[in-house]
Amino acid sequence: MPFGFSAPPQRFGDVVRYRTREELMRALAANDDTALDILRPRLTRLRPDAGWVEDELDGGALPPGEWWVVDPAEGNVNHLHALPEWAVTATLVRENQPVLTAVHLPLTGETYTALTGAGAHLDDRPLHVSRTTDLGLSIVATSQARPDEDEKVVRRVGSSITAMLFDALVVRTSVPATLHLLNVAAGRIDAFWQFAGARADLLPGALLVTESGGRISDAEGRPWTPQSESFLATAPGVHTQAVAALSR
Repeated sequence: MPFGFSAPPQRFGDVVRYRTREELMRALAANDDTALDILRPRLTRLRPDAGWVEDELDGGALPPGEWWVVDPAEGNVNHLHALPEWAVTATLVRENQPVLTAVHLPLTGETYTALTGAGAHLDDRPLHVSRTTDLGLSIVATSQARPDEDEKVVRRVGSSITAMLFDALVVRTSVPATLHLLNVAAGRIDAFWQFAGARADLLPGALLVTESGGRISDAEGRPWTPQSESFLATAPGVHTQAVAALSR
């Protein structure tokens, strides 16, 4: 990764046992701190005047100016369970718009990057979203934004999965969101949606998908912002169909 990230693979491999929420939170924080000790000084040197956001569950708009939005171990709970679906993300946000992002997968060594107006890449290879135009032939995916969501959000997630099970070819459900969005950007899957959400799990993928030629909106098809209550990223050819499915 451009920022010299290497520590978490050395911590990965065994299931980390926890018996209480407090033990879980301590284990998650230990992974975050290991990565932040490496990331924060390097990012600060790159943009010394940028603010810093490292709470991956925070949502909503940021104050004016530039901010680093960092998730030092997105999919951290997967890491604790020795599951490979986790990543390190760093996104530079300017006036609440992502302008640069890097997502590194330490276990494979792959780095996904996007820069506003310059496209998205997997290492040095350009990324392009799928050309599919039929939701019925599409692989789609969703993710749980955070634990302990309120009942309204949980029920909306459940009904949306049911709708997509009728309309799409296959529905995938897992965390974290960014890994699904990498797949949309790379044309491997055709749509991703999520209700609620945090800046750190949506901003990197939003820029990657946009720069790969995809469409970003909320679930009703309106422009997406960090304040939106839903998120949808698709190949352009299935966006209207996905909005219709999620709006039933």
